[in-house]
Amino acid sequence: MKWTAADLSLEQKVGQMFICGFNALTPDEHAKILIEQYQVGGICYFRRNVKTLPQLAELSESLQELASGSQKIPLLISIDQEGGMVARIDHEGISRIPGNMALGAAGSEEDSYKVAQIGARELRSLGVNMNFAPCLDVNNNSRNPVIGVRSFAEDPKVVAALGTAAIKGYQEEGVSATAKHFPGHGDTSVDSHLGRASVPHDIERLRSVELYPFTQAIKDGVDAIMTAHVSFPAIEPSDLPATLSRSVLTGLLREEMGFEGLIVTDCLEMHAISKEYGIPEGAIRAIEAGADCVLVSHRLTEQTAAITAVIEAVKSGRLSMDLIDAAVERILALKERNTKLAEDLPIYPIGEVTEETQQYLADLAGRGITLVKDEGQQLPLQPEKAIAVIWPELLQATQVDEAWSKSYTLGDALRSYGVQADDLRVGTDMSDEEVEQALKAAEGYKQIVVATYTSESRLPAGQQKLVSKLAELQDVSLVIVATRNPYDLNDLPSIPTYLCSYENTPYYMNAVAGALIGKVTPGGKLPVSISDAYPMGWSANQDYVNN
Repeated sequence: MKWTAADLSLEQKVGQMFICGFNALTPDEHAKILIEQYQVGGICYFRRNVKTLPQLAELSESLQELASGSQKIPLLISIDQEGGMVARIDHEGISRIPGNMALGAAGSEEDSYKVAQIGARELRSLGVNMNFAPCLDVNNNSRNPVIGVRSFAEDPKVVAALGTAAIKGYQEEGVSATAKHFPGHGDTSVDSHLGRASVPHDIERLRSVELYPFTQAIKDGVDAIMTAHVSFPAIEPSDLPATLSRSVLTGLLREEMGFEGLIVTDCLEMHAISKEYGIPEGAIRAIEAGADCVLVSHRLTEQTAAITAVIEAVKSGRLSMDLIDAAVERILALKERNTKLAEDLPIYPIGEVTEETQQYLADLAGRGITLVKDEGQQLPLQPEKAIAVIWPELLQATQVDEAWSKSYTLGDALRSYGVQADDLRVGTDMSDEEVEQALKAAEGYKQIVVATYTSESRLPAGQQKLVSKLAELQDVSLVIVATRNPYDLNDLPSIPTYLCSYENTPYYMNAVAGALIGKVTPGGKLPVSISDAYPMGWSANQDYVNN
């Protein structure tokens, strides 16, 4: 069936322009109000919506049935399933596909394409037809607190090559890719969940770095682009964030760069918008600027207030009907295209990860693990002797960091190789007392592995202090594994052996464990520069004894 904006009332048109979330495992009253009363065009899933894969598939089907009964137009059901450390679904039966920086370390366009295919097939089996991925941000700021390992690399050409490969993989399998965060969130030192960031570079620098991956994605037909709540003074002198800037969204993205797909805002509940403008006003301004879809992820009161405000803005003449119609036509065209494509694609079983896929992802992890330094050739460790593994665990979730549904530590991975590995679990933000407790627990071990972890711009002080004190021990083999942020080394300059895994997911912990005992050769190269001594492309790889 072909849907057109002419067939819809004003309220239905505006509803189509909103993508909203709710906190339930089944279609609760919140979801029903959004779909039946406000006729929203899309739903966004978070971990709060996922208990099991069959449950999620049933939720998707139920939501589509609600939409079919009320508006006759299918929903865009979206999710942030970037892979690696940003995955709303990490449950039994899902492939834990790697994140962007791990793929950047492996350096293969074919891998990026295949990983996206795997992810898309699984998402579509669960009723998800839009992924807010991949990140095309160029991470050239080591103190970036929000992008980091979500970026493929610091080189815009690498980001473009791997990003467009991922886009192709997603969209060939019937899931719309969403390149983000336009015009680029990589060179920022503020998390836009919490405040306003700015990228102060001139337009020529922006075109050669930040904008380059998006230019290539547009050429390759990306379905959607998500905006950044970041200011770009070279494009928008008034200091408006890109999400609200007509110069950015219409002047640059639509007219200069020629993008014809959907422009989707990042969530308007993020403080960079909600605290400065308010969500209803932010929604109006985003649409004025050229956005097609407005994302309001959490609170029903904010969602309904924003939808109502946009309807009133059209009635008052502040927003033109032509602007609304053009956005709705783009939304309906994408829905129609995806519906037809899905009819021609095979349906994949829910929760079945083949042995072939598992082996591929395990091998890929080995190709991404990066040995940065091994002074004194401490590796491989002696597997017949006990290894203490200090494992930091996330105890408090943040906007960019969530605890996994199932714990799997580096110690678990070492034990899978038959090694006596004793976990010493600590929090990511350690107090002085906890540092002393960890030091005491590590006494007597001659082999100690510390898995550092941070999603922020600096390694927490407690982890720094612990590693510094461990480095003072005599006759101890000390190995540091950065299990997320490769830049941790900048806060630990004196350590002898350092590996990067870019994520602490099971495939990568298994690969690290294998590398520690000489069973896996770490094949990755740094996709970012840690320092002058360890530039992008660096590897201190050596030949391991594969027993």
